[in-house]
Amino acid sequence: MGAGKSNPSPEGRVMRLGDLEPRLDPSVYLAPGSLVIGDVTIGEQSSVWFYSVLRGDVNSIKIGRKVNIQDMSMLHVHHSRPLIVGDRVSMGHGVVLHACVVEDACLIGIRSVILDGAVVGVESIIGAGALVPPGMHVPPRSLVMGVPGKVVRQARPDDLESARQTMESYIKNALLYRSSASWGE
Repeated sequence: MGAGKSNPSPEGRVMRLGDLEPRLDPSVYLAPGSLVIGDVTIGEQSSVWFYSVLRGDVNSIKIGRKVNIQDMSMLHVHHSRPLIVGDRVSMGHGVVLHACVVEDACLIGIRSVILDGAVVGVESIIGAGALVPPGMHVPPRSLVMGVPGKVVRQARPDDLESARQTMESYIKNALLYRSSASWGE
C-alpha cells in the first residue's frame, strides 16, 4: 500500500464499555469494519458482516446460534428493553433492529426495520423494506410486508426452505472468509 495508508483491521472490532464486555463464541465471524460494543452475547456459528454495528450500551443484546447479520445492519437497545434474536435467523443488508425480539428461524429482509417492543414469531419472514412498528406482535410463520408492516399471508414451506438455505449459506461464507480472505496490495 502507498505511504500513509494502512490495511483495515482483518476482522471486526469488539469494544468493552465500562464493565460491559461482549461475549462471543469462538466460532463467531466478525467481518472487517463490524463493531460489537458493550453487553452483547453472540452464539456459535453466527456472523456479523461488513460495517454492521451491535451496540449494547444501555441494555443487553443477545444473538443466538447460526445467526447472520449482513452488511451495514444496526442493532441497538432501549434503557427499558433489550434486543433478543433467536437461533437460525438471517438479517438482510441494512436491517435495523431496535429493542425488539426476533424468534428462531426468521428471515428479516433487506433494509427492513423492527422497532421497540415488537415481537417477530418463529419462522416468520419480514419482507424487504418493511417497517414493523413498536409493539407489533407478528404471529409465527407469518409474511409481513409494507410500511407500516402488515401480515399478508402465512409463510409457505418453500419460503421457509429459502430462509434455511440463506442461513446455511452464511455459515459457509463465514468459514470461507475466515480461512481464505486476504487484502490485496
